[in-house]
Amino acid sequence: MPAPTGRTACVIGSGFGGLALAIRLQSAGIETTVIEARAKPGGRAYYWEKDGHTFDAGPTVITDPDCLRELWALTGHEMAEDIEIMPVMPFYRLNWPDGTNFDYSNDEEQLFREIAELNPADVAGYQRFLEYSEGVYEEGYVKLGHKPFLDFKSMLKAAPALARKQAWRSVYSMVSSYVENEKLREALSFHTLLVGGNPMKTSSIYALIHKLEKDGGVWWAKGGTNRLIAAMVTHFERIGGTVRLHDPVTRVHTLGSKVSEVETHSGFKQRFDAVASNADIMHSYKDLLAGTKRGQSYAKSLSRKTFSPSLFVVHFGIEGTWPGIPHHMILFGPRYKGLLEDIYDHGVLPQDFSIYLHHPSVTDPSVAPEGMSTFYALVPVAHMGKLAVDWQEMGPILEKRILDELERRLIPGLHERIRTKFHYAPRDFAMDLNAYKGSAFSLEPVLTQSAWFRGHNRDDVLDNFYLVGAGTHPGAGIPGVVGSAKATAGLMVEDLVSE
Repeated sequence: MPAPTGRTACVIGSGFGGLALAIRLQSAGIETTVIEARAKPGGRAYYWEKDGHTFDAGPTVITDPDCLRELWALTGHEMAEDIEIMPVMPFYRLNWPDGTNFDYSNDEEQLFREIAELNPADVAGYQRFLEYSEGVYEEGYVKLGHKPFLDFKSMLKAAPALARKQAWRSVYSMVSSYVENEKLREALSFHTLLVGGNPMKTSSIYALIHKLEKDGGVWWAKGGTNRLIAAMVTHFERIGGTVRLHDPVTRVHTLGSKVSEVETHSGFKQRFDAVASNADIMHSYKDLLAGTKRGQSYAKSLSRKTFSPSLFVVHFGIEGTWPGIPHHMILFGPRYKGLLEDIYDHGVLPQDFSIYLHHPSVTDPSVAPEGMSTFYALVPVAHMGKLAVDWQEMGPILEKRILDELERRLIPGLHERIRTKFHYAPRDFAMDLNAYKGSAFSLEPVLTQSAWFRGHNRDDVLDNFYLVGAGTHPGAGIPGVVGSAKATAGLMVEDLVSE
Protein backbone atom coordinates (compact mmCIF):
# COMPACT_ATOMS: atom_id res chain seq x y z
CA MET A 1 0.00 0.00 0.00
CA PRO A 2 1.23 3.54 -0.74
CA ALA A 3 2.63 5.41 2.27
CA PRO A 4 0.02 7.99 3.36
CA THR A 5 0.93 11.66 3.08
CA GLY A 6 -1.99 12.90 5.17
CA ARG A 7 -3.33 14.82 2.14
CA THR A 8 -6.75 14.29 0.54
CA ALA A 9 -8.09 14.76 -2.97
CA CYS A 10 -11.42 14.41 -4.74
CA VAL A 11 -11.82 13.47 -8.42
CA ILE A 12 -15.23 14.36 -9.86
CA GLY A 13 -16.14 11.83 -12.55
CA SER A 14 -14.92 8.31 -13.23
CA GLY A 15 -14.06 8.36 -16.92
CA PHE A 16 -10.70 7.06 -18.12
CA GLY A 17 -9.03 10.37 -17.26
CA GLY A 18 -10.59 10.60 -13.80
CA LEU A 19 -9.71 7.03 -12.84
CA ALA A 20 -6.17 7.32 -14.22
CA LEU A 21 -5.67 10.48 -12.16
CA ALA A 22 -7.17 8.88 -9.04
CA ILE A 23 -4.84 5.87 -9.36
CA ARG A 24 -1.82 8.15 -9.70
CA LEU A 25 -2.81 10.24 -6.67
CA GLN A 26 -3.58 7.23 -4.50
CA SER A 27 -0.31 5.61 -5.60
CA ALA A 28 1.47 8.74 -4.32
CA GLY A 29 -0.11 8.34 -0.89
CA ILE A 30 -2.81 11.00 -1.33
CA GLU A 31 -6.11 9.73 0.07
CA THR A 32 -8.37 9.99 -2.98
CA THR A 33 -12.14 9.79 -3.40
CA VAL A 34 -13.81 9.49 -6.81
CA ILE A 35 -17.40 10.77 -6.98
CA GLU A 36 -19.48 9.61 -9.97
CA ALA A 37 -22.97 10.84 -10.88
CA ARG A 38 -24.10 7.66 -12.65
CA ALA A 39 -24.80 4.21 -11.25
CA LYS A 40 -21.78 2.71 -13.02
CA PRO A 41 -18.25 4.08 -13.40
CA GLY A 42 -16.84 4.99 -16.80
CA GLY A 43 -18.23 8.35 -17.86
CA ARG A 44 -18.41 8.14 -21.64
CA ALA A 45 -17.18 4.54 -21.29
CA TYR A 46 -20.55 3.50 -19.84
CA TYR A 47 -22.23 0.25 -20.92
CA TRP A 48 -25.57 -1.50 -21.10
CA GLU A 49 -26.51 -5.17 -20.89
CA LYS A 50 -29.60 -5.99 -22.94
CA ASP A 51 -30.97 -9.40 -23.98
CA GLY A 52 -27.62 -11.07 -23.33
CA HIS A 53 -25.62 -8.50 -25.30
CA THR A 54 -23.02 -6.16 -23.80
CA PHE A 55 -23.06 -2.74 -25.47
CA ASP A 56 -20.20 -0.33 -24.79
CA ALA A 57 -21.31 3.29 -24.96
CA GLY A 58 -18.04 5.01 -25.66
CA PRO A 59 -14.44 4.37 -26.72
CA THR A 60 -13.81 1.06 -28.45
CA VAL A 61 -10.29 1.57 -29.82
CA ILE A 62 -7.46 1.00 -27.33
CA THR A 63 -4.05 2.29 -28.46
CA ASP A 64 -0.82 2.72 -26.51
CA PRO A 65 -1.67 0.09 -23.87
CA ASP A 66 1.62 0.92 -22.14
CA CYS A 67 0.12 4.20 -20.88
CA LEU A 68 -2.47 2.06 -19.07
CA ARG A 69 -0.03 -0.58 -17.82
CA GLU A 70 1.96 2.22 -16.19
CA LEU A 71 -0.97 2.87 -13.81
CA TRP A 72 -0.58 -0.59 -12.27
CA ALA A 73 3.23 -0.52 -12.36
CA LEU A 74 3.25 2.53 -10.05
CA THR A 75 2.56 0.18 -7.12
CA GLY A 76 4.32 -2.93 -8.42
CA HIS A 77 1.23 -4.56 -9.96
CA GLU A 78 0.45 -5.69 -13.50
CA MET A 79 -2.58 -4.78 -15.57
CA ALA A 80 -2.91 -8.44 -16.57
CA GLU A 81 -3.98 -9.23 -12.97
CA ASP A 82 -7.28 -7.49 -13.64
CA ILE A 83 -7.95 -7.43 -17.39
CA GLU A 84 -7.00 -9.27 -20.58
CA ILE A 85 -6.51 -7.18 -23.69
CA MET A 86 -6.76 -8.79 -27.13
CA PRO A 87 -5.11 -7.62 -30.37
CA VAL A 88 -7.40 -6.44 -33.18
CA MET A 89 -6.37 -7.14 -36.79
CA PRO A 90 -6.86 -5.46 -39.15
CA PHE A 91 -7.05 -2.24 -37.16
CA TYR A 92 -9.83 -0.98 -39.47
CA ARG A 93 -11.44 -2.04 -42.73
CA LEU A 94 -12.34 0.98 -44.81
CA ASN A 95 -15.12 0.59 -47.36
CA TRP A 96 -16.36 2.97 -50.06
CA PRO A 97 -19.70 3.03 -51.90
CA ASP A 98 -18.10 1.60 -55.07
CA GLY A 99 -17.23 -1.58 -53.12
CA THR A 100 -13.52 -0.84 -52.58
CA ASN A 101 -12.13 -2.26 -49.33
CA PHE A 102 -8.87 -1.21 -47.67
CA ASP A 103 -7.55 -3.06 -44.61
CA TYR A 104 -5.40 -0.78 -42.46
CA SER A 105 -2.92 -2.38 -40.04
CA ASN A 106 0.77 -2.38 -39.04
CA ASP A 107 1.51 -5.44 -41.19
CA GLU A 108 3.80 -3.51 -43.52
CA GLU A 109 3.91 -5.95 -46.44
CA GLN A 110 0.14 -6.35 -46.48
CA LEU A 111 -0.37 -2.59 -46.10
CA PHE A 112 1.95 -1.80 -49.02
CA ARG A 113 -0.03 -4.26 -51.17
CA GLU A 114 -3.27 -2.53 -50.15
CA ILE A 115 -1.82 0.90 -51.03
CA ALA A 116 -0.41 -0.34 -54.35
CA GLU A 117 -3.89 -1.56 -55.35
CA LEU A 118 -5.16 1.99 -54.95
CA ASN A 119 -2.10 3.68 -56.50
CA PRO A 120 1.38 2.07 -56.81
CA ALA A 121 3.08 5.49 -56.73
CA ASP A 122 1.62 6.16 -53.26
CA VAL A 123 3.62 3.39 -51.55
CA ALA A 124 6.72 5.61 -51.47
CA GLY A 125 4.56 8.60 -50.47
CA TYR A 126 3.07 6.64 -47.57
CA GLN A 127 6.56 5.73 -46.34
CA ARG A 128 7.50 9.43 -46.31
CA PHE A 129 4.23 10.21 -44.50
CA LEU A 130 5.12 7.62 -41.87
CA GLU A 131 8.47 9.34 -41.31
CA TYR A 132 6.57 12.59 -40.80
CA SER A 133 4.22 10.81 -38.38
CA GLU A 134 7.21 9.56 -36.38
CA GLY A 135 8.54 13.11 -36.10
CA VAL A 136 5.27 14.62 -34.86
CA TYR A 137 4.81 11.66 -32.49
CA GLU A 138 8.16 12.51 -30.90
CA GLU A 139 7.36 16.23 -30.63
CA GLY A 140 3.62 16.10 -29.93
CA TYR A 141 3.19 12.93 -27.86
CA VAL A 142 6.47 11.91 -26.25
CA LYS A 143 7.67 15.45 -25.39
CA LEU A 144 4.40 17.36 -24.95
CA GLY A 145 1.62 14.81 -24.37
CA HIS A 146 2.11 14.64 -20.58
CA LYS A 147 3.39 18.19 -20.05
CA PRO A 148 1.02 20.77 -18.53
CA PHE A 149 0.87 24.11 -20.34
CA LEU A 150 0.26 26.58 -17.53
CA ASP A 151 1.49 29.77 -19.14
CA PHE A 152 1.95 31.22 -22.60
CA LYS A 153 5.74 30.99 -22.24
CA SER A 154 5.51 27.18 -22.23
CA MET A 155 3.55 27.41 -25.50
CA LEU A 156 6.17 29.69 -27.07
CA LYS A 157 8.88 27.24 -26.04
CA ALA A 158 7.12 24.41 -27.88
CA ALA A 159 6.22 26.56 -30.91
CA PRO A 160 9.47 26.27 -32.96
CA ALA A 161 9.36 22.45 -33.00
CA LEU A 162 5.66 22.48 -33.92
CA ALA A 163 6.30 25.08 -36.62
CA ARG A 164 9.03 22.89 -38.13
CA LYS A 165 6.40 20.15 -38.42
CA GLN A 166 3.99 22.61 -40.10
CA ALA A 167 1.46 22.18 -37.30
CA TRP A 168 -0.68 24.97 -38.76
CA ARG A 169 -1.59 22.69 -41.68
CA SER A 170 -4.49 20.26 -41.40
CA VAL A 171 -4.06 16.49 -41.25
CA TYR A 172 -5.81 16.16 -44.62
CA SER A 173 -3.58 18.81 -46.20
CA MET A 174 -0.43 17.15 -44.90
CA VAL A 175 -1.56 13.68 -45.99
CA SER A 176 -2.39 15.08 -49.44
CA SER A 177 1.17 16.37 -49.81
CA TYR A 178 2.41 12.78 -49.56
CA VAL A 179 -0.22 10.68 -51.38
CA GLU A 180 -2.31 11.31 -54.52
CA ASN A 181 -5.15 8.81 -54.32
CA GLU A 182 -8.28 10.36 -52.79
CA LYS A 183 -9.34 7.14 -51.05
CA LEU A 184 -5.91 6.87 -49.47
CA ARG A 185 -6.10 10.50 -48.37
CA GLU A 186 -9.35 9.67 -46.59
CA ALA A 187 -7.85 6.48 -45.13
CA LEU A 188 -4.93 8.38 -43.62
CA SER A 189 -6.90 11.36 -42.29
CA PHE A 190 -10.15 9.99 -40.82
CA HIS A 191 -8.54 9.17 -37.44
CA THR A 192 -9.09 12.70 -36.12
CA LEU A 193 -12.84 12.06 -36.25
CA LEU A 194 -12.33 9.48 -33.48
CA VAL A 195 -11.31 12.35 -31.16
CA GLY A 196 -13.84 14.89 -32.46
CA GLY A 197 -11.60 16.65 -34.99
CA ASN A 198 -12.36 17.65 -38.57
CA PRO A 199 -9.55 16.21 -40.77
CA MET A 200 -9.79 19.37 -42.88
CA LYS A 201 -9.03 21.64 -39.89
CA THR A 202 -7.35 19.58 -37.17
CA SER A 203 -3.62 20.19 -36.81
CA SER A 204 -1.31 17.83 -38.68
CA ILE A 205 0.23 17.03 -35.27
CA TYR A 206 -2.57 14.47 -35.01
CA ALA A 207 -0.80 12.44 -37.72
CA LEU A 208 1.08 11.04 -34.70
CA ILE A 209 -1.83 8.58 -34.33
CA HIS A 210 -0.33 6.51 -37.16
CA LYS A 211 2.95 6.08 -35.29
CA LEU A 212 1.04 5.33 -32.09
CA GLU A 213 -0.93 2.55 -33.79
CA LYS A 214 2.02 1.21 -35.77
CA ASP A 215 4.16 0.73 -32.65
CA GLY A 216 1.53 -0.15 -30.07
CA GLY A 217 -1.16 -1.86 -32.15
CA VAL A 218 -4.91 -1.64 -31.67
CA TRP A 219 -6.46 -3.61 -28.80
CA TRP A 220 -9.75 -4.70 -27.27
CA ALA A 221 -10.44 -5.37 -23.59
CA LYS A 222 -12.00 -8.81 -23.12
CA GLY A 223 -15.63 -8.36 -22.07
CA GLY A 224 -15.72 -4.79 -23.41
CA THR A 225 -14.12 -1.44 -22.72
CA ASN A 226 -16.30 -1.39 -19.62
CA ARG A 227 -14.20 -4.26 -18.18
CA LEU A 228 -11.09 -2.09 -18.51
CA ILE A 229 -12.90 0.59 -16.49
CA ALA A 230 -13.88 -2.07 -13.93
CA ALA A 231 -10.23 -3.20 -13.76
CA MET A 232 -9.11 0.36 -13.06
CA VAL A 233 -11.68 0.64 -10.27
CA THR A 234 -10.55 -2.71 -8.81
CA HIS A 235 -6.94 -1.56 -8.79
CA PHE A 236 -7.79 1.88 -7.37
CA GLU A 237 -9.75 0.32 -4.49
CA ARG A 238 -7.01 -2.29 -3.95
CA ILE A 239 -4.52 0.48 -3.17
CA GLY A 240 -6.94 2.21 -0.80
CA GLY A 241 -9.01 4.53 -2.99
CA THR A 242 -12.73 5.22 -2.47
CA VAL A 243 -15.40 5.32 -5.19
CA ARG A 244 -18.78 6.91 -4.54
CA LEU A 245 -21.35 6.06 -7.25
CA HIS A 246 -24.80 7.39 -8.21
CA ASP A 247 -24.35 10.67 -6.38
CA PRO A 248 -23.86 13.70 -8.66
CA VAL A 249 -21.70 16.53 -7.40
CA THR A 250 -23.92 19.62 -7.22
CA ARG A 251 -21.47 22.25 -6.00
CA VAL A 252 -17.76 22.81 -5.49
CA HIS A 253 -17.47 25.41 -2.72
CA THR A 254 -14.67 27.95 -2.59
CA LEU A 255 -12.99 30.00 0.11
CA GLY A 256 -10.89 32.85 -1.24
CA SER A 257 -8.65 31.52 -3.99
CA LYS A 258 -9.14 27.87 -3.04
CA VAL A 259 -11.82 25.22 -3.44
CA SER A 260 -12.78 24.00 -0.02
CA GLU A 261 -15.60 21.49 -0.06
CA VAL A 262 -17.48 19.19 -2.43
CA GLU A 263 -21.24 18.76 -2.05
CA THR A 264 -23.38 16.09 -3.71
CA HIS A 265 -27.04 15.52 -4.54
CA SER A 266 -27.47 13.16 -1.57
CA GLY A 267 -26.30 15.80 0.90
CA PHE A 268 -22.79 14.37 1.25
CA LYS A 269 -20.27 17.15 2.01
CA GLN A 270 -16.56 16.79 2.50
CA ARG A 271 -13.53 19.05 2.63
CA PHE A 272 -10.55 18.12 0.48
CA ASP A 273 -7.07 19.54 0.08
CA ALA A 274 -7.51 19.47 -3.71
CA VAL A 275 -10.30 18.81 -6.21
CA ALA A 276 -9.97 17.71 -9.84
CA SER A 277 -12.84 17.60 -12.30
CA ASN A 278 -13.18 14.93 -14.96
CA ALA A 279 -16.67 16.26 -15.69
CA ASP A 280 -17.50 18.19 -18.87
CA ILE A 281 -15.42 21.39 -18.78
CA MET A 282 -18.38 23.75 -19.21
CA HIS A 283 -20.39 21.88 -16.58
CA SER A 284 -17.41 22.10 -14.22
CA TYR A 285 -17.28 25.90 -14.36
CA LYS A 286 -20.85 26.94 -15.21
CA ASP A 287 -22.64 24.55 -12.82
CA LEU A 288 -20.27 23.09 -10.24
CA LEU A 289 -18.61 26.46 -9.61
CA ALA A 290 -21.85 28.41 -10.10
CA GLY A 291 -22.00 31.52 -7.95
CA THR A 292 -18.23 31.99 -7.96
CA LYS A 293 -16.55 34.76 -9.91
CA ARG A 294 -14.11 32.28 -11.47
CA GLY A 295 -16.87 29.88 -12.53
CA GLN A 296 -18.86 32.65 -14.20
CA SER A 297 -15.92 34.29 -15.99
CA TYR A 298 -14.38 31.09 -17.36
CA ALA A 299 -17.75 29.68 -18.42
CA LYS A 300 -18.26 32.89 -20.41
CA SER A 301 -14.83 32.44 -22.00
CA LEU A 302 -15.60 28.79 -22.84
CA SER A 303 -18.90 29.74 -24.49
CA ARG A 304 -16.89 31.62 -27.14
CA LYS A 305 -14.88 28.52 -28.07
CA THR A 306 -15.87 25.88 -30.63
CA PHE A 307 -16.96 22.46 -29.45
CA SER A 308 -16.64 19.15 -31.26
CA PRO A 309 -19.67 17.56 -32.89
CA SER A 310 -21.95 15.07 -31.26
CA LEU A 311 -22.68 11.50 -32.29
CA PHE A 312 -25.68 9.39 -33.15
CA VAL A 313 -25.13 5.74 -32.23
CA VAL A 314 -27.30 2.72 -33.05
CA HIS A 315 -26.67 -0.32 -30.84
CA PHE A 316 -28.06 -3.60 -32.14
CA GLY A 317 -27.83 -7.34 -31.57
CA ILE A 318 -28.57 -9.70 -34.45
CA GLU A 319 -28.94 -13.38 -35.23
CA GLY A 320 -25.94 -15.16 -36.68
CA THR A 321 -22.18 -14.69 -36.54
CA TRP A 322 -20.35 -12.59 -39.11
CA PRO A 323 -16.68 -13.62 -39.35
CA GLY A 324 -16.37 -11.68 -42.62
CA ILE A 325 -17.04 -8.35 -40.89
CA PRO A 326 -13.95 -7.20 -38.93
CA HIS A 327 -13.96 -5.60 -35.50
CA HIS A 328 -13.75 -2.01 -36.79
CA MET A 329 -15.09 -0.72 -40.11
CA ILE A 330 -15.45 2.73 -41.62
CA LEU A 331 -18.10 2.86 -44.34
CA PHE A 332 -17.43 6.10 -46.18
CA GLY A 333 -20.32 7.89 -47.84
CA PRO A 334 -20.35 9.44 -51.31
CA ARG A 335 -18.86 12.71 -49.96
CA TYR A 336 -15.95 13.43 -47.62
CA LYS A 337 -15.12 17.17 -47.55
CA GLY A 338 -18.74 18.23 -48.18
CA LEU A 339 -20.06 15.95 -45.45
CA LEU A 340 -17.52 17.34 -42.98
CA GLU A 341 -18.57 20.89 -43.87
CA ASP A 342 -22.23 20.00 -43.23
CA ILE A 343 -21.37 18.61 -39.78
CA TYR A 344 -18.74 21.11 -38.59
CA ASP A 345 -19.67 24.32 -40.41
CA HIS A 346 -23.25 24.34 -41.66
CA GLY A 347 -24.90 22.42 -38.82
CA VAL A 348 -27.29 20.50 -41.05
CA LEU A 349 -28.36 16.85 -40.97
CA PRO A 350 -27.35 15.60 -44.43
CA GLN A 351 -29.02 12.74 -46.28
CA ASP A 352 -25.69 10.91 -46.64
CA PHE A 353 -23.27 9.86 -43.88
CA SER A 354 -20.12 7.93 -43.07
CA ILE A 355 -20.56 5.09 -40.57
CA TYR A 356 -18.12 3.76 -37.99
CA LEU A 357 -19.23 0.15 -37.43
CA HIS A 358 -18.08 -1.61 -34.28
CA HIS A 359 -18.38 -5.44 -34.23
CA PRO A 360 -16.79 -6.62 -30.95
CA SER A 361 -18.27 -10.13 -30.95
CA VAL A 362 -16.04 -11.13 -33.90
CA THR A 363 -13.02 -10.71 -31.58
CA ASP A 364 -14.72 -11.54 -28.28
CA PRO A 365 -17.82 -13.79 -28.46
CA SER A 366 -18.49 -13.19 -24.74
CA VAL A 367 -20.24 -9.88 -25.55
CA ALA A 368 -23.12 -11.64 -27.36
CA PRO A 369 -25.30 -14.70 -26.72
CA GLU A 370 -24.22 -17.87 -28.53
CA GLY A 371 -24.99 -17.70 -32.23
CA MET A 372 -25.61 -13.95 -32.07
CA SER A 373 -23.57 -10.81 -32.79
CA THR A 374 -23.20 -7.42 -31.12
CA PHE A 375 -22.75 -4.22 -33.15
CA TYR A 376 -22.88 -0.49 -32.91
CA ALA A 377 -23.07 1.94 -35.81
CA LEU A 378 -21.96 5.51 -35.17
CA VAL A 379 -22.33 8.62 -37.32
CA PRO A 380 -20.99 12.09 -36.41
CA VAL A 381 -23.67 14.80 -36.30
CA ALA A 382 -23.51 18.49 -35.49
CA HIS A 383 -23.87 19.38 -31.81
CA MET A 384 -27.11 20.86 -30.47
CA GLY A 385 -25.78 24.41 -30.65
CA LYS A 386 -25.66 24.15 -34.44
CA LEU A 387 -28.31 21.56 -35.27
CA ALA A 388 -31.82 22.29 -34.01
CA VAL A 389 -33.43 18.86 -34.29
CA ASP A 390 -36.07 17.16 -32.16
CA TRP A 391 -34.08 13.99 -31.53
CA GLN A 392 -37.09 12.15 -30.09
CA GLU A 393 -38.72 12.55 -33.48
CA MET A 394 -35.62 12.32 -35.68
CA GLY A 395 -33.90 9.49 -33.75
CA PRO A 396 -36.02 6.59 -35.10
CA ILE A 397 -35.82 8.05 -38.64
CA LEU A 398 -32.01 8.34 -38.63
CA GLU A 399 -31.71 4.92 -36.96
CA LYS A 400 -33.66 3.32 -39.83
CA ARG A 401 -31.61 5.15 -42.46
CA ILE A 402 -28.36 3.87 -40.92
CA LEU A 403 -29.63 0.28 -40.65
CA ASP A 404 -30.94 0.47 -44.23
CA GLU A 405 -27.48 1.48 -45.44
CA LEU A 406 -25.82 -1.37 -43.51
CA GLU A 407 -28.33 -3.82 -44.95
CA ARG A 408 -27.70 -2.55 -48.48
CA ARG A 409 -23.90 -2.53 -48.24
CA LEU A 410 -22.96 -5.20 -45.72
CA ILE A 411 -25.57 -7.37 -43.96
CA PRO A 412 -28.36 -8.78 -46.18
CA GLY A 413 -31.69 -9.15 -44.37
CA LEU A 414 -30.40 -7.08 -41.43
CA HIS A 415 -33.81 -5.80 -40.31
CA GLU A 416 -35.20 -9.33 -40.02
CA ARG A 417 -32.14 -10.51 -38.04
CA ILE A 418 -32.31 -7.79 -35.36
CA ARG A 419 -33.30 -9.08 -31.91
CA THR A 420 -32.55 -6.00 -29.84
CA LYS A 421 -31.73 -2.38 -30.69
CA PHE A 422 -31.70 1.15 -29.30
CA HIS A 423 -30.04 4.45 -30.20
CA TYR A 424 -28.14 7.18 -28.37
CA ALA A 425 -28.45 10.77 -29.62
CA PRO A 426 -26.92 14.21 -28.85
CA ARG A 427 -29.74 14.87 -26.39
CA ASP A 428 -28.60 11.81 -24.40
CA PHE A 429 -25.00 13.07 -24.28
CA ALA A 430 -26.32 16.35 -22.87
CA MET A 431 -28.65 14.76 -20.32
CA ASP A 432 -26.57 11.78 -19.15
CA LEU A 433 -23.10 13.34 -19.28
CA ASN A 434 -23.82 17.07 -18.82
CA ALA A 435 -22.04 17.44 -22.16
CA TYR A 436 -22.22 21.05 -23.33
CA LYS A 437 -24.46 21.23 -26.44
CA GLY A 438 -24.35 17.42 -26.49
CA SER A 439 -20.73 17.52 -27.72
CA ALA A 440 -19.17 14.06 -27.65
CA PHE A 441 -15.50 15.11 -27.34
CA SER A 442 -15.54 18.50 -25.56
CA LEU A 443 -13.55 21.37 -27.15
CA GLU A 444 -12.83 20.93 -30.84
CA PRO A 445 -9.16 19.88 -31.28
CA VAL A 446 -7.97 22.74 -33.50
CA LEU A 447 -4.55 24.36 -33.06
CA THR A 448 -6.05 27.49 -31.46
CA GLN A 449 -7.67 25.28 -28.79
CA SER A 450 -4.70 23.04 -28.07
CA ALA A 451 -2.04 22.99 -25.33
CA TRP A 452 -2.12 26.37 -23.48
CA PHE A 453 -5.23 27.38 -25.45
CA ARG A 454 -7.16 24.40 -24.01
CA GLY A 455 -8.46 24.08 -20.43
CA HIS A 456 -5.43 24.19 -18.11
CA ASN A 457 -4.55 21.15 -16.02
CA ARG A 458 -4.48 23.46 -13.00
CA ASP A 459 -6.87 26.39 -12.81
CA ASP A 460 -5.28 29.83 -13.16
CA VAL A 461 -7.23 31.39 -10.28
CA LEU A 462 -8.29 28.61 -7.90
CA ASP A 463 -4.99 27.26 -6.58
CA ASN A 464 -6.19 23.75 -5.77
CA PHE A 465 -8.73 23.13 -8.56
CA TYR A 466 -7.56 20.95 -11.45
CA LEU A 467 -8.89 19.53 -14.71
CA VAL A 468 -8.46 16.11 -16.28
CA GLY A 469 -10.01 14.58 -19.39
CA ALA A 470 -10.99 15.64 -22.90
CA GLY A 471 -11.44 19.37 -22.13
CA THR A 472 -7.87 19.83 -20.96
CA HIS A 473 -4.46 19.22 -22.58
CA PRO A 474 -3.80 17.08 -24.60
CA GLY A 475 -7.44 16.23 -25.49
CA ALA A 476 -9.85 13.37 -26.19
CA GLY A 477 -9.22 9.65 -26.80
CA ILE A 478 -7.93 7.10 -24.28
CA PRO A 479 -4.21 7.97 -24.67
CA GLY A 480 -5.14 11.68 -24.57
CA VAL A 481 -7.11 11.62 -21.34
CA VAL A 482 -4.68 9.18 -19.68
CA GLY A 483 -1.91 11.61 -20.71
CA SER A 484 -3.87 14.48 -19.18
CA ALA A 485 -4.07 12.46 -15.95
CA LYS A 486 -0.28 12.13 -15.90
CA ALA A 487 0.17 15.88 -16.42
CA THR A 488 -2.42 16.80 -13.79
CA ALA A 489 -1.17 14.23 -11.27
CA GLY A 490 2.34 15.64 -11.53
CA LEU A 491 1.04 19.09 -10.58
CA MET A 492 -1.21 17.82 -7.78
CA VAL A 493 1.43 15.64 -6.17
CA GLU A 494 3.96 18.46 -6.29
CA ASP A 495 1.45 20.98 -4.88
CA LEU A 496 0.07 18.73 -2.15
CA VAL A 497 3.22 17.04 -0.96
CA SER A 498 5.38 20.16 -1.00
CA GLU A 499 2.91 22.32 0.96
